[in-house]
Amino acid sequence: MAHLSLQDVSVHFGGLQALTEVSFDLAPGEILSLIGPNGAGKTTIFNAITGVYRLSGGAVLYDGVPLAGLRPHRIIERGIARTFQNIRLFTAMTALENVMVARHCRTKSTVVGAVLRLPSQRREERAVRDRAMAALRFAGLEAFADVAAKNLPYGLQRRLEIARALGSDPKTILLDEPAAGLNPSESRELMDTIGRIAESGINVLLVEHDMSVVMNLSDRVVVLDHGVLISQGRPEEVRRDPAVITAYLGAEAAV
Repeated sequence: MAHLSLQDVSVHFGGLQALTEVSFDLAPGEILSLIGPNGAGKTTIFNAITGVYRLSGGAVLYDGVPLAGLRPHRIIERGIARTFQNIRLFTAMTALENVMVARHCRTKSTVVGAVLRLPSQRREERAVRDRAMAALRFAGLEAFADVAAKNLPYGLQRRLEIARALGSDPKTILLDEPAAGLNPSESRELMDTIGRIAESGINVLLVEHDMSVVMNLSDRVVVLDHGVLISQGRPEEVRRDPAVITAYLGAEAAV
């Protein structure tokens, strides 16, 4: 089972300290939420884990193995997938095709096999399609498989990003503000989907501003402020932490 560990992770951009010695673990089967004000360093953590940013200090370990120096596609191959704060779908492609793209890290066909349409290549293509359909079905999008991504409502585009991430068969999934822009009904459907992801054995690291999602869904919460970890614990503990109330949630959260 995958286990993600950040150990004194720092990320600096010149004189700007985006993260300063941040440490926390993501346990097997856990839903862990990262919260904090805008600019606190939440997405920076995602970029540090997935190889987009180089670490200035510390280490990111996955199953006990450092990820430093690996390119993003190699980290996906290790079993870490992510979504993005701003939707990044292939808008002209169908929902099914978007998810099939995520399977590239699990395929073995060669250029020669694709050109000659060898039996092994055709079998793999069918397997890719079947796995992509399974991911769409999991996200409740099977009926939209042949619809271009650009023609899907915003809420379904958000779920399609999650389905695409699931298409790579991750052991850990990083969700960057998946509830942004959703109405209450869509948020409830999202929470159900994320809960089922965790129940399937996939670890979830969640960045989210919707406190109803965070407090009702998370096993634990990590709070950042200006790139520094100021609190971590169970939702009810973090909710009443004076440092968190001051930095982010507001005084009414302590009631």
